[in-house]
Amino acid sequence: MGTSRPGKVPMTWHTRPMAAFDTESTGLDLANDRIVTAALWRIDPAARTKEVTTWLIDPGIDIPQEATDIHHITTEHAREHGRPAAEAVPEIGAALEKAAADGVPVVVYNAPYDLGLLSAELRRHDAGARFDGTLRVLDPLVIDKRFDTFRRGSRKLVDVCAHHGVRLDAEQAHGAAADALAAARLAWKLAAAHPELAAMDIDDLHAAQAVWKAEQAASFQDYLRRRDPEAVVDGSWPLPGPA
Repeated sequence: MGTSRPGKVPMTWHTRPMAAFDTESTGLDLANDRIVTAALWRIDPAARTKEVTTWLIDPGIDIPQEATDIHHITTEHAREHGRPAAEAVPEIGAALEKAAADGVPVVVYNAPYDLGLLSAELRRHDAGARFDGTLRVLDPLVIDKRFDTFRRGSRKLVDVCAHHGVRLDAEQAHGAAADALAAARLAWKLAAAHPELAAMDIDDLHAAQAVWKAEQAASFQDYLRRRDPEAVVDGSWPLPGPA
């Protein structure tokens, strides 16, 4: 009687290639603020390889001091060393489009902000939002809230990374490359901690996050309406809803 050999352990999405994206900007107004820096990692967890493309952009408007205080890039530095937004923004869109075409999911922490900002920039520069509907997104903010709904405390990237033991030095936080890589590590950590999450098909997980985000927004809206009956919380994901 022959000995049976154990089958191969099936690869789950967090052990396959992924990308990670982040931006730093002039502010929080998705319609009117601009990208100052962006980073896109391509990561292969199995091969333990990673490479990053970064962009420093002259946004064409002044960078407010409160934004500089976060990411440490001044208007003068961006004007001297940054590339024109009309050149860089379409490149960013093309890089995400390539990830979508390659079937590589992209980790974006709080995706509606970064992807909403990029979508507005692409429209501003007549580059279109070419990744709409094709990009598969992994949003550790949505996933963390789903699997640890009632945990108290901040859900900022630096705090969620600290909670899960993911390396992100405070000095590096709010740099696009450091934040994007930390978000990818966080996505991996969450999948490793929750086998049912890791086992999900990436298309199903993308669709599930849209549902989870809507549920989270509805719950927060109900909470806010105890004091403000007119409060509205957008539950759209991975792009924000119309303003």
